[in-house]
Amino acid sequence: MFERFRQRTLEPENLDKGTYTPEEYEGCLIELRRINKWLGDADALRDSLLQEIERQNLPAFSVLDVGAGSGELLRVAAKWARETNRRASLVGLELNERSARAIRDESNEFHEISSLRGNGFQLPFADGSFDFAIQSLTLHHFDDEGAVRILREMARVAARGIFVIDLHRDPTAYFFYTTIGRLFLHNRLIREDGALSILKSWKRAELEYLGSKAGLANVKVEEHFPARLILSALTNGKV
Repeated sequence: MFERFRQRTLEPENLDKGTYTPEEYEGCLIELRRINKWLGDADALRDSLLQEIERQNLPAFSVLDVGAGSGELLRVAAKWARETNRRASLVGLELNERSARAIRDESNEFHEISSLRGNGFQLPFADGSFDFAIQSLTLHHFDDEGAVRILREMARVAARGIFVIDLHRDPTAYFFYTTIGRLFLHNRLIREDGALSILKSWKRAELEYLGSKAGLANVKVEEHFPARLILSALTNGKV
């Protein structure tokens, strides 16, 4: 039973294959926002990127979110910046046009947030264009070599460092998601792709290895409840 957790699968998800309707994708965006609120990605952002900004006592900061979805985490960062009297410049990059539009539409009260379409393998920015680059629940969609390429690109454009939030390939998380979790999940893409995403994700040591292979500085991977791993790599000192 536990054999399937020894090595990550590379089976494509519905979102990778495009096997969904526009209505299903819209529903997916809505349900993902609820998942981000209740299952830890917003908290993971606060305990990583926002904590580091506070530790460095930065009065202003800039962030690129690679694969930003509908921009939920950018809005978390924007609200926090306002609450702590900081100036923020936040950019969400999305390959999907609908998601890039969703970032703009749902962030219209935040002048700090902008979006554009782009490819994570070749970010359309000069070296060191941002203080930080982040990514949440996107990296596991790629094979290991693809993940390494994206980590390198993120590090290239981030002058201070990067944070990557992703899933933990943990049997407990998988069985919780496929049993109790399904009682609360209504969107087909979330139900089917979510369980597969866990099987496509990494163990802690595996993600640390990818960070080292990408040549990142001060690579560190920590577990974060529930079933998240946070990779950090800061260029200006110890994590």
